[in-house]
Amino acid sequence: MGRFGRVLTAMVTPFDENGALDLDATVELAKWLVEQGNEGLVVSGTTGESAVLSIDEKLALFEAVVGAVTVPVVAGTTGSNTLHDIGLTREAEKLGVAGILAVCPYYSRPSQAGIDAHMRAIADNTDLPVVLYDIPKRTGRPIDRGVIVKLANEVPNIVALKDAAANPGQTAAVIDETPADFEVYSGDDPMTLPLLAVGAVGAIGVATHWCAPDHVEMFDAWERGDAAAARSINARQLESYAFETSDDIPNPIPAKAMLRTLGHAVGEARLPMGPAPEGLEDLAKNVYERLVAARG
Repeated sequence: MGRFGRVLTAMVTPFDENGALDLDATVELAKWLVEQGNEGLVVSGTTGESAVLSIDEKLALFEAVVGAVTVPVVAGTTGSNTLHDIGLTREAEKLGVAGILAVCPYYSRPSQAGIDAHMRAIADNTDLPVVLYDIPKRTGRPIDRGVIVKLANEVPNIVALKDAAANPGQTAAVIDETPADFEVYSGDDPMTLPLLAVGAVGAIGVATHWCAPDHVEMFDAWERGDAAAARSINARQLESYAFETSDDIPNPIPAKAMLRTLGHAVGEARLPMGPAPEGLEDLAKNVYERLVAARG
């Protein structure tokens, strides 16, 4: 098991009917996710709409979730402003988070040397373990394998990678070239089982909001060497993976719709994401009903 667990959810951020942060709903959701089998939580990541949260809102989220659960809480404290990110990371550390999720800087499209220096600056200013987050589809820039390997070998508290690059072959090489205790977590639900096959230790998921029991079962099957069972369990979740995001309805809009159908007051996504299209909650209900039926 990875240091943060095997099954983690990148939590949505609940908002009320006026679009304000809803900490009561956040606490309820965090507790429920753990009850469902999540072994860790990630707060203020992509699915948590980090780009539209204020500093104060992020700190309030970190404090609320850390206080609500006993599993590791990883805080998304970085974006595209290194000095800002260092300050937020220092404040998050005071609140008792278990680690930092450090996304590749987006929009500015930095050089690989700039990405390397940014990650070192973050890590140098905290004692917390740092999880690199490579998601080129969102950031517009990958973290090159050589940079990941160099950081993992040279910076003691850069301890893991959230991999959403959809390239298992490259991930296998990263795992081979980094220290034995450097961990890779799948950051792309359809890639979780393929990444397990090359040495990943866990998943930071979106569908895990409602598929955590299935993920736990899949990891258990994989760890006892039953690849056929793991494939079967993964197959029952494929519709959920397809539902969680698309070009027309991007994450976290579908995840929030699913959670509303399950009775969680998470509200809508903030602009520029905006509200769910008509019929999405009906689709969510159907997806979930078929998942439950497939569990047998």
